[in-house]
Amino acid sequence: MKFPESWLRSFCNPEWSTEQLAERLTMAGLEVEEVTPAAPPFSGVVVGHVLSVTRHPNADKLNVCEVDTGSGVQSIVCGAPNVAPGVRVPCALPGAVLPGGFAIRPVTMRGVDSNGMLCSARELGLSEDHGGLLLLPADAPVGADIRKYLQLEDQVFLLKLTPNLAHCFGVQGIAREVAALSGAALSVPSFAPVAVTLAEKLPVSIEAPDLCGRFSGRVIRGVDARAATPDWMKRRLERAGQRPISALVDISNYVMLELGRPSHIFDLHKIAGGLQVRWGRDGEQLELLNGQVIELDPQVGVIADASGQVESLAGIMGGASTAVSLDTTAIYVEAAFWWPAAIAGRARRYNFSTDAAQRFERGVDPASTVDHLEYLSRLILEICGGQAAPVDDTITGLPERKPVSMRIARARKVIGIEISEAEIAQAFQRLQLPARREGDHFVVTPPSYRFDLQIEEDLIEEVVRLWGYERLPVRPPRASLPMLAQPEARRSRFAVRRAIAARDYQEVIGYSFVGSELDRMLGTHEPIRLLNPIAAQMDVMRTTLWGGLIETLRANLNRRATRVRLFEAGRVFAADPSVQPGPLAVNGVRQPEMLGGIAYGPAADEQWGMPARAVDFFDVKADVLALFGSLAPRWERAEHPALHPGRSARLTLDGRPVGWLGTLHPAVQQALELPQAPVLFEVEMDALVSRPVPSFEPVSKFPPVVRDLALVVDQSIPAQRLLDEVEAARVECASGGLLRNVILFDEYRGKGLENKEKSLAIRLWMQDTQRTLNDAEVNDLIAAIVDRVGRSLGARLRSGA
Repeated sequence: MKFPESWLRSFCNPEWSTEQLAERLTMAGLEVEEVTPAAPPFSGVVVGHVLSVTRHPNADKLNVCEVDTGSGVQSIVCGAPNVAPGVRVPCALPGAVLPGGFAIRPVTMRGVDSNGMLCSARELGLSEDHGGLLLLPADAPVGADIRKYLQLEDQVFLLKLTPNLAHCFGVQGIAREVAALSGAALSVPSFAPVAVTLAEKLPVSIEAPDLCGRFSGRVIRGVDARAATPDWMKRRLERAGQRPISALVDISNYVMLELGRPSHIFDLHKIAGGLQVRWGRDGEQLELLNGQVIELDPQVGVIADASGQVESLAGIMGGASTAVSLDTTAIYVEAAFWWPAAIAGRARRYNFSTDAAQRFERGVDPASTVDHLEYLSRLILEICGGQAAPVDDTITGLPERKPVSMRIARARKVIGIEISEAEIAQAFQRLQLPARREGDHFVVTPPSYRFDLQIEEDLIEEVVRLWGYERLPVRPPRASLPMLAQPEARRSRFAVRRAIAARDYQEVIGYSFVGSELDRMLGTHEPIRLLNPIAAQMDVMRTTLWGGLIETLRANLNRRATRVRLFEAGRVFAADPSVQPGPLAVNGVRQPEMLGGIAYGPAADEQWGMPARAVDFFDVKADVLALFGSLAPRWERAEHPALHPGRSARLTLDGRPVGWLGTLHPAVQQALELPQAPVLFEVEMDALVSRPVPSFEPVSKFPPVVRDLALVVDQSIPAQRLLDEVEAARVECASGGLLRNVILFDEYRGKGLENKEKSLAIRLWMQDTQRTLNDAEVNDLIAAIVDRVGRSLGARLRSGA
C-alpha cells in the first residue's frame, strides 16, 4: 500500500514527525517498507507566468517567451509544444539546480539570450511525462516556490501489509490505526446522499449468492467524461503509484485508495437490458480492460448483461466492451461485496493481479457499500456533472460477525506481562472494537470491516500492538529442556541423510507441488489436486519424490552436467480414507516420509584406475544396501509403471513393501527427453531409521569350514528363492546352527547345461565357538541343504562342482 503522508494526515494528524509515524506504524504491525520524498531534491524553481510567445528568428522549433517570474520579466527560449501566452508553468531561474545536479545558467541559443528554463514534469522528477511543460492552475501564485506550491516536501509511505490487514488497504483504514495508536482525532469524509433527480434503475439480478452478498449501484446521466481531473486528486493518485487516466477512472481509483473500496463504472449505453451476477460458463470469453482475452469457467464469477454477454470479471477487472471513454455521457456506478473465497486466486489463474482482487480476496466492508457509493457519486457530480438516480441495493447475504471471547489470564500469559484490565479495555476502545466485560474475560463483536478477528489470539494481538511491542520486557527464554533418551533401535533422519551423502549424493529440497502429467508418469496413485496452485505446472501434491528429482536432473543437464547424484528426504501424499485426523495427520491423506534418489551418468568420475562405464542398477543397489546397515531387505522382481520392466525391484522388510529401485522406463525417458535413463530409488524413511540392537556374541577361536556348492536350477527361479531354501534347510537340520553365512558368488549359463538351466554357486561358512567341526557334521548339513533344494526347486549338483 503506497500513499503520501499528507493524505494520511488529512484524516488523522498526530504530533509525530515522519520518522516517528513510520516507527509507530511498523511497531503496530503495519510495516513501513520505505519512506521516500515526493520529488527529488531541486531548488530555484518558481511559478512563472508566460506573457508572450514569439517564434525564434533562427530556429523553426524554438520560441522566445517573456515570462513573469514574480521578481521581474525574463526572456527564455523554449521548445515545448504546449507553451502559449497566459499559461503558468514551473520556471527554473539562473542559479537553480535541477534533479541530477543539472545547474541552470544564462545561455545564448542561436543568437538569442535565454535567462532560465521552463520545465516539464520529467525534468523536475515528478513523473515520466515529457511531452510538454507542466501546466499549473491559472490561480497559481506567480513567483511562488514550486516545492511549496506543489507540496513536494511531502513523504510517500510504502507499507508491506500482511494478508490479515484487509482493513488497511485504504488511507482511511490506516488513519483509523494511527488514531488508535496516537489518540489524535480522526476525521472521515461525508457520506451524505446526493440529490436524486432521476427515477431510473437498472435491473440487477444476483444468481450466485455464494459469489456476491451485496450489490449496490445507481445510474448517473449527463456526465462530462472529458472533464479534467482536479490537480489535488491527480497529485494524490500519482504519489500513490496510480497514473491518472480520465476523470471517471481517476475518481474510481481515488475512492479505492482512500476508502479501500474497489468499484466499477460501466458505460450505461453499452449495457443490454440489465445486469446478471453469476458464475461463468464453459466456453465463454471476455476481453478485459488490459486487452487480454480470457477463457471463463464455472469457478470464476462474472457480471453479464441481460442477453448473457459477459461484461466484467467479478471483483477483479472490468471488460473492454462496457468501458467508459471520453465520449461517455451516461454511466452505471457499482459498489459490491464479493465473498473473499469467491475471489481468492482467480486473478492468478490468468497470470495477473489487480488492486481490486487484492482487496476483495482479503475482505472489503460489506456494510458500507451504499455510503461509499454516495461518496463516489458526489465526486462524479462535482467533477463531471450530471444527474443521479436512486441507489439500488440488493442484499443476498452478509458475513456474520460472531462475538470473540478473550480470557484476561490467557492474554497476560501470552503477552508475558501483567497488563491491567483497564489497559485492555482502553485498547479495544481506541480500536473502536465493541467490547464488554463478562466475568474473567472480554467479549468483542468485530465490526464489519474487520475480517481478521475470529479467535482469541487475534484479540490478544490487538491488545499488545496497541499497548506497544517496544514496551515488552526483554527476558531470556526459560523452559525445561530435559534430554530425551534416544532409542537404540532407531537412528536419526540426519544420520540417514549423512549416510547417503557419504555415497556421493547431493541433497536437494524440492516443492511438494508438481505437475499432474509428470506425477502420473512416475507415480502409482491418483494425485491430490490443488484448488489454488501457485503455478500451472505445480497443480497436484506429489505422490513420489522422483518428479522433483528428475526436474532437478534436467536443470543440471541443461547446464552441461554429465554426472549427477541427487537425493531428497520428504513426504509424499496420497488419498487414503482410512487416515483419521490428528495433530500430525490430515483426514483422508496419507503422508509417508520417503528417501528418494537418482543417479545419472558415469559410475565414477573419469580416472585412470577404472574404465569408464555408465551407472547401472547394481551400483545404486549397493548404495541402498549401505543405508540399511545390518538389516537385510529382500529384493523382489516386480514391475513399476515408471521403471524398466526388466530392471526394477521392490524392496520388502519383514514381509512389508518399503520401496522401489530401478532404471527409468524407456517410454518415460523419451517423453522427458533424457539422453540416457537414470537409476532411481525410493524407500520409506521409517524402514531406514530402524536398526537392530547389537547383542554380544563371542568370537570363535576355531577355524571355519568353507564349502562351495554349484546348484543347477531352472532359469526362471530367482537366486533369492534358492537362498531362502538354504535358510529353511538350516532351520530344519539339527546342525543348522553351525552355518554362519551364505553368499551367492557366481551364475553360469552355457556349455554343459540345458538351454533353460543355470548354475548358481553359493559359498557356505560353518563354524562353532566351542570346538573344531568334524567332517560328519559338515557333510550332514550340506546333505540337508542339497536335499531341501532338490525337493523344493528341482536343483541338482552341477557335475564336477
